[in-house]
Amino acid sequence: MGERETWTTEEFGTSHEGAVGVLLADGTVPGPVYFDSGSGAGGPSVSQWNVYDGRFTRVPRAAALRAVCSCGWTGEEHALDWDEIGEQKLAEAGAGAADACMEDWDGHTEEVERSAIPLPETVTTLLTQLGEEIEQLAKTSPLAALRAARLLEVTAVQAGYWPAHDARRDTSPEQAAAALGLNEDAARRLMARFGRWSPYR
Repeated sequence: MGERETWTTEEFGTSHEGAVGVLLADGTVPGPVYFDSGSGAGGPSVSQWNVYDGRFTRVPRAAALRAVCSCGWTGEEHALDWDEIGEQKLAEAGAGAADACMEDWDGHTEEVERSAIPLPETVTTLLTQLGEEIEQLAKTSPLAALRAARLLEVTAVQAGYWPAHDARRDTSPEQAAAALGLNEDAARRLMARFGRWSPYR
């Protein structure tokens, strides 16, 4: 897939990497657009939604935009009215539809968060409070805040060791991925990191 702007969340990362997807008039998804570099060897490929304006040879024209996610989810279609767009640049004329796509993807990640295994309120409250305390500390002593963040990292590694081993023993890759809101590969690597085993075995 060619280069394009993507969105991620801190918790779910590339397991739920979102972007604005393009649909053509026949309902198909176009391939990346290649721009000639002048060297004869072909140029970079781009899949950014606003290049699909049909104004160059071999560049199709987008009929609609929709949010897409690396997990396979797709959002609703937001049609582009080319009679209204006219000679405007698609980056400007389609900005509203693109923003709607991002809002759709935000809703998708919120649903992923809701479907992940819930945490006790005491844990989420403590994590939030700790983050706020470190941010406050950083205003007066950045080095102290950095040390606190490092100790938080050490604590997380220590606290996650046995849960990672127990989860590996008691759950399937599919179950672990669903509970963590990740794809199976990311869930496997996460458990390997905390359990301190190779992710390749």
